[in-house]
Amino acid sequence: MISISNISKSFAKVKALQNINLSIDDSELFGLIGPDGAGKSTLMRLMTTLLVPDEGSISMNNCDTVSDYKNIRKNIGYMPGRFSLYPDLSVEENLSFYANVFGSTIEENYDLVKDVYEQIAPFKKRLAGQLSGGMKQKLALSCALIHRPEILVLDEPTTGVDAVSRKEFWELLKKIQSTGITIIVSTPYMDEASLCDRVALMQKGKVLKVNTPETIVNSFPKKIFAVKTQDIYCLLEDLKKSEFTYSVFPFGQHLHLILNNDNLDILNIKDYLKTKGHEKIEICETKAGIEDVFMYLM
Repeated sequence: MISISNISKSFAKVKALQNINLSIDDSELFGLIGPDGAGKSTLMRLMTTLLVPDEGSISMNNCDTVSDYKNIRKNIGYMPGRFSLYPDLSVEENLSFYANVFGSTIEENYDLVKDVYEQIAPFKKRLAGQLSGGMKQKLALSCALIHRPEILVLDEPTTGVDAVSRKEFWELLKKIQSTGITIIVSTPYMDEASLCDRVALMQKGKVLKVNTPETIVNSFPKKIFAVKTQDIYCLLEDLKKSEFTYSVFPFGQHLHLILNNDNLDILNIKDYLKTKGHEKIEICETKAGIEDVFMYLM
């Protein structure tokens, strides 16, 4: 369905993307995972024909994003990171406008947007600019789907919305995927990576790893320890200075610690922390998550 070959893109002296190669299957829910500045939005703008690459090519359903951009635009739905609908039009008017732009009607493809739109239908007369963050995202998703696209591209759709709305949004994406639509979604939230079929971990314009979330996590090569004491800040500083620390970073109420020597264990860590004056020491081995893999690859 989608083939990205040797893509590079720069803005002045900033290399936004460097030699990106990806393939995305038909009807796949594919995630671009990474922090701000990783290149996710730039790659999506290239895929949706809003930018032209400096090098390489992108094929969307056998259409080149440069030479066949008109055909691509008819068959993709795009939801940018920033709310881009008309704030002075009502919910109903926005949806009707976007349907008309693509030569369709709300009634024609209502079965596709029904699960999304019914959640905002009670507010259909309300101006879009007066909706909550979660409702705005659902309206934007409805507008991106109203012409029944083959490919749906969503740039950080859950950023800035509450946890309940995030959960509801991903449930909607799964239902949309079941209709055969290919979905590409970007997010800075590592926990959302597990909801994708496959993910690409991105950092500073490069792809660090591509695979299923489960495979990525299971391939983690080292032990991870969750560590906590009465002073988490001093704990972080002391572990950073330790000779046995490979990496350490905050993770919820604990620190995730990776050792540079696999022969060391919990007793070695505890003895070291006692010499530094730490009390109420809690240490246990834990499983790696996507965030641990990402930090390790960095």
